[in-house]
Amino acid sequence: MTSISVPVEAPPARRARSARRHRVHRRGWLFVSPFLLVFALVFLAPIVYAVWLSLFREQVFFGGTEFVGLDNYAVVLADAKFWESFLRVLLFLVVQVPVMLVLALVAALAIDSARLHAAGFFRIVIFLPYAVPGVVAALMWGFIYGDHFGLAADLNDLLGRNAVQPMSGDWVLASIGNIVTWEFVGYNMLIFYSALKVVPGELYEAAAIDGAGTFRIVRSIKLPAIRGAVVIATIFSIIGSFQLFNEPNILRALAPGAISTYYTPNMYAYNLSFSGQQYNYSATVAIVMGILTAVIAYVVQLRGARKGA
Repeated sequence: MTSISVPVEAPPARRARSARRHRVHRRGWLFVSPFLLVFALVFLAPIVYAVWLSLFREQVFFGGTEFVGLDNYAVVLADAKFWESFLRVLLFLVVQVPVMLVLALVAALAIDSARLHAAGFFRIVIFLPYAVPGVVAALMWGFIYGDHFGLAADLNDLLGRNAVQPMSGDWVLASIGNIVTWEFVGYNMLIFYSALKVVPGELYEAAAIDGAGTFRIVRSIKLPAIRGAVVIATIFSIIGSFQLFNEPNILRALAPGAISTYYTPNMYAYNLSFSGQQYNYSATVAIVMGILTAVIAYVVQLRGARKGA
């Protein structure tokens, strides 16, 4: 005897709840659709277009472009200029980022300690350089660094010799690091200070009852509490270091012998594209640099998360 199964219709109440749930989901997509559209146009589309450009190469003799697959990436990986610029910003990162973050951390701890008079004034003063546009900051420091004008020239005239040469080949990277540090100490200080303000006051009261001193509180309470903020600031600083462009590009007019067209990877990609008309190779350089930056930032994030566990 064969049994016949009859489909059971869902109760009306359940169907109504399901219909309302679908309406809510559609309404949510409607709200986020403007953001998704802008995100696709200004973020995803340029990346896709850059990847598409990197797969082609201009034909010098015949004109037009030809599909070369991953050949451009192989050329970039063997490009001495690219690796020279990458190692330069890597050195910049290893030296400048720790100095900047330590200064920002010290400033945040000093302002949060409640022992600094006019803490609000100092917080604004330290943060103020971040409000200065990067181009303006580079121009301002360029006039200070100038060998024939500004503070450096005045010091050399006072000493009677060229003792201060911030735009020389040996010192220009440190000079750029000084500008970037001046610009972003306040930004990172604000990140650390915001993290310190959410530390529960009960921890400080318990530490005071136990007789903990200032340095003990900093080491055992404040620093562990802002570890996540330190990791975030470090990742932002790594990305910013690999994106170094404004400062060396503007200072190049003052030190053409010390700053080349491929001084940083971003400068290399920019000059390949806008000066050399090598759009396909420039896109390949940008993509390779983006991948390297993402990998390094991800490794730092993993190490920070593992230490915080």
